[in-house]
Amino acid sequence: MASELQERLLNSGEQEGDLKGRVFQESKKIWRVALPSLISRVTSFGTVVVTQSFIGHIGAVDLAGYALVQTLGVRFVNGILIGMSSATETLCGQAFGAKQYHMMGIFLQRSWLVDLVTLTVLLPLFLFASPIFKLLGEEEAIAKSAGYIALWFIPFCYGLVFSLTIQMYLQAQQKNIIIAYLSVLQFAVHIPLSWAFVYVLNWGVSGAMAALCISTWITVFGEFLYIFGGWCPDSWTGFTVAAMKDIFPVVKLSISSGLMICLEMWYYAILVLVAGYMKNAEVAISAFSVCLNINGWEFMICLGMLGAACVRVANELGRGNAKAVRFSIKVLLITSVIIGVTCWILCLVFGNKLGYLFSNEEEVVKSVSDLSILLAFSMLFNSIYPVFSGVAVGAGMQATVAIVNIVCFYLIGLPVGLVLGYVAHFQVKGLWIGMLCGVVTETLALSFMMWRTNWDEEVLKASARLKKWYLKAPAEANQKSDEAGVSKT
Repeated sequence: MASELQERLLNSGEQEGDLKGRVFQESKKIWRVALPSLISRVTSFGTVVVTQSFIGHIGAVDLAGYALVQTLGVRFVNGILIGMSSATETLCGQAFGAKQYHMMGIFLQRSWLVDLVTLTVLLPLFLFASPIFKLLGEEEAIAKSAGYIALWFIPFCYGLVFSLTIQMYLQAQQKNIIIAYLSVLQFAVHIPLSWAFVYVLNWGVSGAMAALCISTWITVFGEFLYIFGGWCPDSWTGFTVAAMKDIFPVVKLSISSGLMICLEMWYYAILVLVAGYMKNAEVAISAFSVCLNINGWEFMICLGMLGAACVRVANELGRGNAKAVRFSIKVLLITSVIIGVTCWILCLVFGNKLGYLFSNEEEVVKSVSDLSILLAFSMLFNSIYPVFSGVAVGAGMQATVAIVNIVCFYLIGLPVGLVLGYVAHFQVKGLWIGMLCGVVTETLALSFMMWRTNWDEEVLKASARLKKWYLKAPAEANQKSDEAGVSKT
């Protein structure tokens, strides 16, 4: 009782404090999660972009092939894995807030099982990439290059299964600084390794992809060492068969989480595929992919804010503090918008030079320059709706957001892009305008959804979910059995 009274007094003191102090304290909590997540996502995505840059300087056909696989196949699979892993983020975040620490390790193991099975089912997309792209009407040379590159992405994607789920598990308990260190190490190793394999050993595309796979698994092995080495004593109690229990409710939440993220990522992938049917397909695919990757790099920063939103909302829902949830959302949104405005300005200033980072082809550089203004506004709006998506993940509202994604991206954005691109002959620029329309409507819809949400009701839902899936910790179970033995004697 005394501890509960003390906690209430502390909470009330914090709530009654001046606004500036409260914003500062909330910002500290946000950046404690967001900064390591931001560094991790930017550097991890950076390895993919660096690989694209090396391949782009090998040849235009290989660049287009890499763009197809990375933007279609990998983005498709990555979307599923990120989405399904976000169920781990919801459950671990709420378990941490409710002080059910041992459940976090169980949720992590369940996510490994679900994601590994899912990725294995999706392997044919990589094994038969070349005939798939030919069937979709891509040029034979590009499809052949894409088929070879797709095989190299298989070990990369298996690494993602572990790195994504472990990052969400660690950031839920605010221990993800180790992920930032490992990701920086990954990026630092990747650049010289790529240079050595591509230019010194003259391995070409194979060297660039081998460097990507090696650097990715450096992070994974480092994460295993951190967890199994005893740095998470409360949340990791070892492998257990308990991870097999209640697996189907986790699968259900994972599927709704997967749909929420996938519907957005698949949308971008479809646009790249459509770009391949335009005049001068090689340039169209390359330029569109370059802009998407620049957009994606900024989006990785926003995903750091998404992760922070998820953790802060899930933690406070687990604690039962609806008022703290509302305040955290406001601070998160303001912070993310400041980042978006900064990226918007930088893109407007340096838009004419961006293409040279990825290609020496003047046509590609010019096409990227033509898209730079639209790219800048995409970056601006990218800073808003990921925060609301993170809030939805923290609260377990993924299914609702999935419906919003279908309407905004597929019923509004895609048709507008196709009409402007093909009927109005705006080509790639028309596709991007359609994409921007989808992003704007998504932002407005999620803003309205968050404004209408009753957070007191969400607190009750989170509490019911945690009670339903709760399993006794080993020490707690042993204590109960000991008490039962004493009572019998």
